[in-house]
Amino acid sequence: MNEHRPEDPSTGAPVPAGAPRRKLDAGSLRGLAHPLRMRLLDELRLNGPATSARLSERTGESTGTISWHLRHLAEHGFIEEEPGRGTKRERWWRAVPGAIVLAATDFDQDPASRAALSVYQAENLRRQFQRVADSMAAEWEGEWRGTGSVSDWSNLRLTPAQLQSLIDDLAAVVARHTPDPDAAPDPAARPMIVQIQALPRKESDRP
Repeated sequence: MNEHRPEDPSTGAPVPAGAPRRKLDAGSLRGLAHPLRMRLLDELRLNGPATSARLSERTGESTGTISWHLRHLAEHGFIEEEPGRGTKRERWWRAVPGAIVLAATDFDQDPASRAALSVYQAENLRRQFQRVADSMAAEWEGEWRGTGSVSDWSNLRLTPAQLQSLIDDLAAVVARHTPDPDAAPDPAARPMIVQIQALPRKESDRP
């Protein structure tokens, strides 16, 4: 199974074609595969640059713990200091732009990375579910009430090639509806959650 995070971590917007993409290797996977580090990267990606003190307030973790994990993310190139901002005592961090891509099959012959892969996949799935749950639990007003959709098609029968074609087509639709990042935002627009999950389903009578 391949997992794609086709967003710019600094804005949350889908990455245009040709934009930087980072494929996780064993070292960077282990550097990212921790629940708190993944949450911190999400905080910086979705809410913009922050200090360890601000992130401590948002997460409930101590500033010392936050600072240690931020340094770890920086060492692996996931975040960087915000230029021209902060002091020696108060550093501002931002997410490094570019998509994060994971190909789980790259680690089939690397048992040492399997634990990190499991943590990454489980936490990534949990965070995706939490975003949906938070949206459904929120109180929406006006024309936003009743918008959105959670759908499930579980009886398609496809070959691996057909499944990949479906995934590519869905990604193209999302890209087509993505505003130009250089264009002024529509004041009536809100940030969206769009998740694509297309996976093979085990059958009881087949391996």
